[in-house]
Formats: sequence, C-alpha cells, structure tokens
Amino acid sequence: MKILTKSILFLVLFTNPVLANELNKAEKVFANYQSLERAFDVALADIYCDTALIRNVRTYPGGRQRTLEFPAPKYKDLIRALMPVAKARGDYSTYSKIVYSLEGKSVRITATRYSVLKNYSSTISLLVGKCNNGQTGVLEEISQSRP
Repeated sequence: MKILTKSILFLVLFTNPVLANELNKAEKVFANYQSLERAFDVALADIYCDTALIRNVRTYPGGRQRTLEFPAPKYKDLIRALMPVAKARGDYSTYSKIVYSLEGKSVRITATRYSVLKNYSSTISLLVGKCNNGQTGVLEEISQSRP
C-alpha cells in the first residue's frame, strides 16, 4: 500500500511541478521549524504567518479539556518570551510519523510530537502555504498538549 501511495504521489508531483514546489517548500518550513525549536531559537516565531490560526486542546488529568486559541502576533510574542525558559528546562519535542498532504494550494503536515520534558506524545497539524506577505509560512497550527 505504501508503494502505491508513493507512486501516486510521485505521478501527481511529476505531472504538476507547481504542487511539487509547494510540497518542497512545506518540507523546508517543517525542517526549519524542528531545527529552530531544538536550538531554542526565537526565530521560530518568524515562520508563522501574521494571520495564522493557532489552536491547542489541552487535556488535564481526569480528562477535562480546554481549547486555547491565540492571535498569531500574541503567539509569536509568547514564543519569543518563553524560548529561554524552554531552553533552561530542556523542554523540546521530537517528531515522528510525519505526513505531508496537499490541501488546496497549501500543504498539511501531520505528525506525532513527543515532549521530551513531559514524556508524552500528541498530534500536531500544521498548514503551510503563502502568507499575506507572499512568503511561505505556517498558516495554521492545531495541536494537543498536557500540563
């Protein structure tokens, strides 16, 4: 099944260089995302579009959930402010089961994120595409977390 899926994806990308280019850009954005996060670099904030949708579903002990949404400028400020705290605590994530899928003119990236500090896995979904300024960046981040 994986071979068939890869073959179909290859045919789509081979026959449509525009889609191949968008997929390539998204892969670079996600590689940069992971690298900046692991380096505790505040430049991570700069890969988010100013209009990005940021939503996190936080699950507390006992199962209660709370959905948090942040305006992109505030989220970017939080990243810049909290990155030194994350570095001091050794709070970073690793990513596995990464899947790229085309969604209109953008690329949806889904992955399993593992919190090294808190020792749990959760899902994360990023939509990568063109920001209003014409640059490629994160248009949407939908994630899950625990306290």
